[in-house]
Amino acid sequence: MSSDAAASGDVVELELPARPEVVSVARLVIGALVAADPLFDEERSADLRLAVSEACTNAIQAEMAGRRDEPPDPDAEPIVMRCVLADGQIEVAITDHGGGFDPNGLEAHPEVTSPDRLNYEGGLGIPLITMLADHLEFQPTDDGTTVIMRFEPREPGVRPVIGNVNGSANGSGPSAHGG
Repeated sequence: MSSDAAASGDVVELELPARPEVVSVARLVIGALVAADPLFDEERSADLRLAVSEACTNAIQAEMAGRRDEPPDPDAEPIVMRCVLADGQIEVAITDHGGGFDPNGLEAHPEVTSPDRLNYEGGLGIPLITMLADHLEFQPTDDGTTVIMRFEPREPGVRPVIGNVNGSANGSGPSAHGG
């Protein structure tokens, strides 16, 4: 979404500590924002809550990866969730300071619907966000990654086609941190 669209829309920005318990806060906030837009039904609201949960979880995991054996750092950089509601769409950007990653270097997993997928633990975040968002992109930052997800309303009962990470159904490629 352009800065002009952000200027004409409603913007909500939160700084969240990199702790697993804040994922529920992010879900509540995006749920409340979506509920205020009559173009988004309950089904689409659930899509946004799930995608935001996955992106926030991945951002938290990226932040915590470098300090697994250390106590939480109260001075650690927060995760930032920025939501822009404008022009009949919602854009959510999640920024972490976890060092960044290469989405093209992720291990390939079977598609979400494949029975072979049961042999893998984790790694569903990127395929889920790819399936749910209308547009996704990664923007590297100096010390991390910003995941940008854009959502538009859908016709009631229309579900997205499940695609894999490298050949996503919506043509936007990988969509969240390590999965």
